Amino acid sequence: MSPKQHRGEVTSDLLLDAALRLYTESGEPGVTVTAVTRTSGVSLGSLYHHFGSLDGLLTALTERWTGRLLEQSVTALTSAETAREGIGAVVGAYLAFVRDHPGAALLVHSPRADRRLMARGQETRDAQEPSVSAMSRWIRPRVEAGEVAPLPMPLLETLLLGPVVAVARRHLSGVRDVDLDEAARLLPERIWRSISAAGA
Repeated sequence: MSPKQHRGEVTSDLLLDAALRLYTESGEPGVTVTAVTRTSGVSLGSLYHHFGSLDGLLTALTERWTGRLLEQSVTALTSAETAREGIGAVVGAYLAFVRDHPGAALLVHSPRADRRLMARGQETRDAQEPSVSAMSRWIRPRVEAGEVAPLPMPLLETLLLGPVVAVARRHLSGVRDVDLDEAARLLPERIWRSISAAGA
């Protein structure tokens, strides 16, 4: 990497880190061009050079943390030996991310992220392809071995992650009637029943 490329990465990171800090403190209304440049110490021109607009910065920030969430979840899943263990691992990793990175988790599960997904679903899916493919590669042999029900892969992904995403959204919305640790303990068995070949 050339010194110029390195400086560009450092500048991008400063802007992204500042935007996340502001989002965590004040939500999307707090992420203004003035606030980001002041907090990051980066010039207005650099913000536009790297991201094109404030919307571009927020999109890049959402993609960065969505990628980290998926990577953390898939790493947990693929480190497990059995499908049943994998479910517990991915549920635990996902909810740990929500607990440990509340601002980033709120952004990833925000209406902004949902609008982008609805408007550019295939593009978003393509960006997540490495993580999705890793998940599919891990699940497929377990389907073939008769451990996991032979359902279409998109349905298996939905059954695996859908309940976890719902709990995360409920928690992040301010409704704190579900404890994340309790959910991490109880959800895996329920999810396992929904995808287990024995329960099919």
